[in-house]
Amino acid sequence: MWLPRHTALLCGQFGGFSRLPPCVVGRSQTAAAPPPRRFFAAKSSVDTPTDSDTENSRNMPSNVEIKAKVSDPTQFAKKAAKLSQSEGTIIRQHDTFFNCSQGRLKLRDFMNESGQLIFYERPDTDGPKLSRYSISPTSDPPSLRTVLSDALGVKGEVRKERLLFLIGQTRVHLDAVEGLGNYMELEVVMRPEQTVEDGQQVAEGLMEKLGVSQESLVTGAYVDLLLKGHKET
Repeated sequence: MWLPRHTALLCGQFGGFSRLPPCVVGRSQTAAAPPPRRFFAAKSSVDTPTDSDTENSRNMPSNVEIKAKVSDPTQFAKKAAKLSQSEGTIIRQHDTFFNCSQGRLKLRDFMNESGQLIFYERPDTDGPKLSRYSISPTSDPPSLRTVLSDALGVKGEVRKERLLFLIGQTRVHLDAVEGLGNYMELEVVMRPEQTVEDGQQVAEGLMEKLGVSQESLVTGAYVDLLLKGHKET
């Protein structure tokens, strides 16, 4: 999950996993995600919202998300670059997930003395759902990681090199994930007046333009795939 106000970060190198294609490395942009089964993710703590939940939904940012395995990252990057009319932005990320009784809590370290503490709720089930999250920036990720690790315990860690493209209201991520391989994520940043179905239509349209098949879609977060023992292919 990436905030549009951030600028491009320096590209690093991870060992033991596929690097992103070199054809589309460049500057950052400023920015504001078919039947029968769909893998659109969202964050909501209950199926039937209360008045309090409705109010929180208004205040918290939301998006519609999908994730898929990428067999040819170079071709995917070329298509995304053409649609975004940009070279994309390379970002290094080290995510640490902590034990949490509700939703997910992770610390995202950008490896440049900045990071974000992110809480989100996203049921790992099929179908479109409203994704809600809250974010707090930090200038000292290592110290915060130590405190949260001591207090809550670490559930898992994810290291990845991300190539970010901004296409309309959608953040398109091409990720090289250590231990997993190449994946893509679409995050349609919802506008206040839009419904989940509106976000789903945007995501489906981009899926078709980017050549993302239904068969390549996956559910869950990268940390879930790593904990389940999925291997890089």
